[in-house]
Amino acid sequence: MSAAGPLEHVTRAVERARQAGATACDAVAIEAESSSTSVRLGEVETVKLSRERRLGLRCFAGQSSAVASTADLDGDAIDAFARQVVEMARAVAPDPVSGLPDASLLATDAPDLELADPAGLELSPEGRVERARRCEAAALESDPRLVNSEGAEFALGAARVAYASSGGFSGSYRSTSYSLSVSPIARADGAMQRDYWYDASRSLARLAEPETIGRTAAARTLRRLGARPVPTQQAPIVFDPQTAASLLSHLASAACGGALYRRASFLLERLETEIGSALLTVVDDGRLTRGLASRPFDAEGLATRRTVVVERGVLRSYLLDTYAARKLALASTGSAARSVGDVPSASPTNFHLEAGAHTPEQIIASVPRGLYVTGLSGFGVNGVTGDYSRGASGLWIENGELTHPVEEVTIAGNLLQMYRDVEMVGDDLTFRSSIASPTLKIRQMTIAGR
Repeated sequence: MSAAGPLEHVTRAVERARQAGATACDAVAIEAESSSTSVRLGEVETVKLSRERRLGLRCFAGQSSAVASTADLDGDAIDAFARQVVEMARAVAPDPVSGLPDASLLATDAPDLELADPAGLELSPEGRVERARRCEAAALESDPRLVNSEGAEFALGAARVAYASSGGFSGSYRSTSYSLSVSPIARADGAMQRDYWYDASRSLARLAEPETIGRTAAARTLRRLGARPVPTQQAPIVFDPQTAASLLSHLASAACGGALYRRASFLLERLETEIGSALLTVVDDGRLTRGLASRPFDAEGLATRRTVVVERGVLRSYLLDTYAARKLALASTGSAARSVGDVPSASPTNFHLEAGAHTPEQIIASVPRGLYVTGLSGFGVNGVTGDYSRGASGLWIENGELTHPVEEVTIAGNLLQMYRDVEMVGDDLTFRSSIASPTLKIRQMTIAGR
């Protein structure tokens, strides 16, 4: 087996593909290791370890192209693989829009985004089990009504990613990730409820304490006890940060190039138009320090950047890779992503709604009668029209105060109208995933209940 690393693999693949007759080519390689440890009721339930070493190569023969991947990274095997991909490209129908980005657009800097904390990888297997146990114990010890658990899981991972192209770019970066989650179960009056909480970080030292995660999960679970539906009505809706982030995920999907040139996006032909409240400024930041989706360059070698997608309610930019940009007669935003065996496509990085001026308590206090949403279910979102209908659970708001828990209701509207109806934005933006939002209040939606 080759002792070379990802950067050596992509460099060799590109050189050999050019020698085999490729008019242009690029390659990506990943070397990754991840592990997870789960406990349930204090006992170790699973221990998983996975390793991946793969190389992906895209070759062009004029305007025709092919992409393939391999896990055989021996030098001779890479040489043969490159020749095969070039032959594949020659057999494919041409696409006049295909091709690598212009060499003048390739990244020239490599900022330290603090993506790797290798010290955390030294945590022993016993230490990983201990963190999961502490988390679950803190949850179950919070209240006697917490009678069971779906378990706690601690996970960590490390990766090296490299990219090279015949346009003259080569680069690599390292990253790590750490996460801890728990899902307790509560019982009262013959009914059971479950909820969860988690944290994720690039650095083990910045991960929340297990007890904090456990107690938060316990509180979220207990407040669901006694949940019931409410009558069908029109009312204000407050989304907690977790559920508000899902509203942003729909926006991110609609803003990505593939959906746009396929005409499958409710944001089609809406650049420089108002799509939301003036309270909405949405940013995609590929160079956020320690961001969970940060990287110094994208999957085509272009520099990542901070892109303002929505500015005070006005759609300012899409998220584009080179192919989508050409299809739309626009410029790439350095948003290309790819798995090892696929062509690049636009994808969000650290996509978030900028924090507002109000605390979650102030937002809830502003609602005379409405729903505080803490959970969503179902997939009733139409990416073409923006029509929205999902199952919801949470807490009922009466005279500005949280009262009883709610479940078995559906909330419905249209995403564009929902964005326009945002009345308040919270100050509680926290990144636990690559798409993040503070608390949001929407003026009115339909609640379908009993």
